Amino acid sequence: MKALLLQDKNKWTEMKVEEIEKPLPNKGEVVVEVHAVGLNPVDYKTATNGNPHWTYPHILGLDVAGTIDEVGEGVVDWKKGDRVVYHGDFMKKGGYAEYAVTTAHSISRIPDAVTFEEAAALPTAGYTAYEALFRKLPMNHIQTILIHGGAGGVGGFGVQLAKNAGKMVFSTASAHNHEYVKSLGADYVIDYREENVAEKVLELTNGRGVDAVLDTVSAKNATDSLDMIAYRGHLAHIAGAPDYTKVTPFTKVISYHEVALNAAHHIDDMIAQADLAKMGDELLALVTEKKVAPMIERIISLKEVPSALEELSKRHVKGKIIAKVK
Repeated sequence: MKALLLQDKNKWTEMKVEEIEKPLPNKGEVVVEVHAVGLNPVDYKTATNGNPHWTYPHILGLDVAGTIDEVGEGVVDWKKGDRVVYHGDFMKKGGYAEYAVTTAHSISRIPDAVTFEEAAALPTAGYTAYEALFRKLPMNHIQTILIHGGAGGVGGFGVQLAKNAGKMVFSTASAHNHEYVKSLGADYVIDYREENVAEKVLELTNGRGVDAVLDTVSAKNATDSLDMIAYRGHLAHIAGAPDYTKVTPFTKVISYHEVALNAAHHIDDMIAQADLAKMGDELLALVTEKKVAPMIERIISLKEVPSALEELSKRHVKGKIIAKVK
């Protein structure tokens, strides 16, 4: 099969499409003929330092949509030709290839109304936002939420999901992306480059702060966000934990939520792994109902992935870039 090969750590800008052996399924696995793959910052981040579990050449790509080509021993719920999407384990070879392997219990069925490209836009960014909002935060008790980076993948899905849940949504973005983030459902968008975000949030909430923050940026940004959270509020973070000492005990009693989607693959917990499929099913249903947009900005070829990842590394790409494989 053809695959985009990473020859060594920190060589991701030099990846080329080459021939490699087609994978075979182990017990409980399926081989997927790849139609589309979503690009994510985790691709270049993990590729920069490599991983001790990798053998080279390695194949990146976590967000895979395609049709089942072969089922392994013990797989009874899936058959050849089924349209599926999944979030892959970054420790294993990924989906920037014509074929890829994953566990059968972690895949979701793609509805007929959803394209492979739309499905491939969802897993890493969409499932992360979905897990933060509907697996971590007590959304029934939250009325206001600040979602950092609303023009990005996780932030963009977060804005849509929170607004769809009936919340008042605040977000941050560069000025040129404000209308885009508002089109996703944000009630207020703050220019983090020109405005003091904490002051603006407190002004807009009459000094109280928001009930929850979803931080997609950094540990420092998560720490800064603590100033914007109301009493008994919540912080969900995906890019580093805050400095917890910033909040004095017995004051705002903030709850903290770590969100790390790929961790489900690395623990011996079938329920946690199967929940990836369940989140996929739930998100695909929202896409089918036109309640969530996949936010596809561009569709590229496999050989264009390295240059697109370079764009992503500069942190100014809005929405999702998808590689069409078939």
